[in-house]
Amino acid sequence: MTNIEIKELLDAGVHFGHLTRKWDPNMAPYIYGERNGVHIIDLYKTQAKIEEASEALRKIATSGRKILFVATKKQAKEIISDKSKSVNMPYITERWPGGMLTNFVTIRKAVKKMSVIDRMKLDGSFDALSKREKLQINRQRAKLEKNLGSITDMTRLPGAVFVVDVKKEHIAIAEAKKLNIPIFAMVDTNSDPRGIDFVIPSNDDASKSIDKVLSYVINDIAEGLAERKAGKDKVAEAKKAEVKTEVKK
Repeated sequence: MTNIEIKELLDAGVHFGHLTRKWDPNMAPYIYGERNGVHIIDLYKTQAKIEEASEALRKIATSGRKILFVATKKQAKEIISDKSKSVNMPYITERWPGGMLTNFVTIRKAVKKMSVIDRMKLDGSFDALSKREKLQINRQRAKLEKNLGSITDMTRLPGAVFVVDVKKEHIAIAEAKKLNIPIFAMVDTNSDPRGIDFVIPSNDDASKSIDKVLSYVINDIAEGLAERKAGKDKVAEAKKAEVKTEVKK
């Protein structure tokens, strides 16, 4: 497990909450105090919650299930995109497609549509179309790529959803809740942590804070994936050894 330093969290501004007048009382257990009218998050609790969430996510990654990352706010988009790609996990950084989870079959059909268009370009049937038809299909492909390209490899519902800003991503959270998919989230002092399975009390507005929290989480997911690969390699080696033994007999 990644070692989480309080100083690193402090330097990244993870402790800065919102103005005291904008707080959600349900976040009271995670608040250390206030300074100049701004709530300060208790970083010792943040540290403990990151450890708890990271361990759970590592286990999900080890099991082979996907973790869907969701962050459509400007300061989180690029971070989520880069971090998710580094561990080959799906992510949503554009507008949340309604029914993304609750109507997953339809979403998968839309994703498959991209593959159909790509095959048309490869087998030459695309060339037989008129200029107007080509333009329409290219526009459709570009739109699908923008909204759903990042979930191409998600062939079944994810094992968990990780959200940055529970207020902004309330639709994603509602869908995950409906399907009993575990929800992990960075939760700021202006948000309601109830209904979130793994709450990480933290500043969800500053890019440095988002990057720092995600770096811990992603490291543990990478560990889980490495464990899974090592386990598979071990099984493969055992099978090879078994075959060799049989041949010798």
